[in-house]
Amino acid sequence: MTGAPSPDVSTRTYRERLIPGIGLFIALLLLIPAVALVLTPLNATIALPTGIIVYLIAAVTLLLLSPTVMVVGGRLIADRATIPADQLGEIELLGAEGLRAAIGPGIDARSYLLVRGWIHSALRIENIDPADPAPVWIITTRHPQRLAEAIEAARGA
Repeated sequence: MTGAPSPDVSTRTYRERLIPGIGLFIALLLLIPAVALVLTPLNATIALPTGIIVYLIAAVTLLLLSPTVMVVGGRLIADRATIPADQLGEIELLGAEGLRAAIGPGIDARSYLLVRGWIHSALRIENIDPADPAPVWIITTRHPQRLAEAIEAARGA
C-alpha cells in the first residue's frame, strides 16, 4: 500500500462514496428529542435548537467521514489505501451472508478491511503482492459487480 495518486478523471473507471443510507439519517433524528430532553431542565429556550445543531453536526460528520472507493490509473484506491490492480488476484462477490462469514472469527488479522455496516455487499479480493502483508482486501460496495469489472479492466490495461 502506497500513497494514493491524484485521481485523473480521464482514466477513472469506477468511483463510489460509501455514504450512509437515508435510514441512518432518519434514525439519527432521535438525537433531537434526546438532547432537548436533557437540556430542558437546564434551559428550555436552547433545548430544541441545540438538539437540531447536534443532529446537523452528527449528519455532516457522517457524510464527511464516508470513504471513497475508486479504480483509477490502473490502481484500486479504497479510502487512503491503494494497490496496483495487477497485484490483485481472485475476486469474490459477497452478499450479506458471505460478507458476514468473510469478516467473522476466521478472518486473517492482516486483511485490509473497508467495511461499512450499512452496506451489505462486498468484494473479497486476493492480494498477490509478496511485499504486502495483507493477504486479502474486503471492501463493502453497493455495486460489487461493477467494481469487480472495473478492477478486471484496470488489470488488463
